[in-house]
Amino acid sequence: MRLKTASEVINFAKEVEEKSAEFYEGLAKMYSQHGDVFLSFVKENNKNKLWVQRVYQEVVSDALETGFSFEGLDTDNYLIKVDLSEDKDLSEVLKKILEMEEKIQKFYIDAAEKSKSLLADVPRVFERIVKRREKRKLEIKNLQEVRL
Repeated sequence: MRLKTASEVINFAKEVEEKSAEFYEGLAKMYSQHGDVFLSFVKENNKNKLWVQRVYQEVVSDALETGFSFEGLDTDNYLIKVDLSEDKDLSEVLKKILEMEEKIQKFYIDAAEKSKSLLADVPRVFERIVKRREKRKLEIKNLQEVRL
């Protein structure tokens, strides 16, 4: 699905945060030894979702909604797989997590770039989420090293 309006982008961002939060909740149950890390990601996802909702409600008006386009954003480029049924090995799961985080981060980078001409607040929130996702990827890489 091609995303054009701010509403579509915000809804997709909220969906990505919700799906990945559910994924991390499942991981916390499956890998209780790392549950605190995964649950911290869930908490962060909830904050990200709240930031995205707020920036939309506070900044984006109907006038902007009808006159601004996020042309070129396509959800197919950012779809994430959150099925844990295939993999039980934590090292494989961590690889998939990094792939998922890369896609989510790429979405926020692209959406921030497309919204720079909109208003400063929208890309600022997206860029803040990108930075948080980068820190998260480092934590995941640390988990991989611990596993080796």
